[in-house]
Amino acid sequence: MEAHATHKMAMVTPRKARLTLDLIRGKNIKDATAILKNTNTKSSRLIIKVLNSAVANATNNLNLDEDSLVISECYINPGPILKRIKFGSRTKVDRRDKRTSHITVKVSGKVKEA
Repeated sequence: MEAHATHKMAMVTPRKARLTLDLIRGKNIKDATAILKNTNTKSSRLIIKVLNSAVANATNNLNLDEDSLVISECYINPGPILKRIKFGSRTKVDRRDKRTSHITVKVSGKVKEA
């Protein structure tokens, strides 16, 4: 069985966050959490929240065993781009694009035995 969690409109660029996701793809939950806690990036702090939410969804809603959970799928899609302007000298104006992303983590595991 598979559970998932999504964080939409995350204020992190998809290109930078994909580097962090590549570290944890296919790992079990304990290893992935340890890797993310030792990775000092903004995206790792956001991904660990999504991962914890997916684990909670799996254990509470689908009654899966937390020790058997593995990250089956994780990906980042680009979200909307916020366009801002930066004023320069001599009345010049530059456009700054603030990129957002949608983070999705799917975990799968075995059902708890009673």
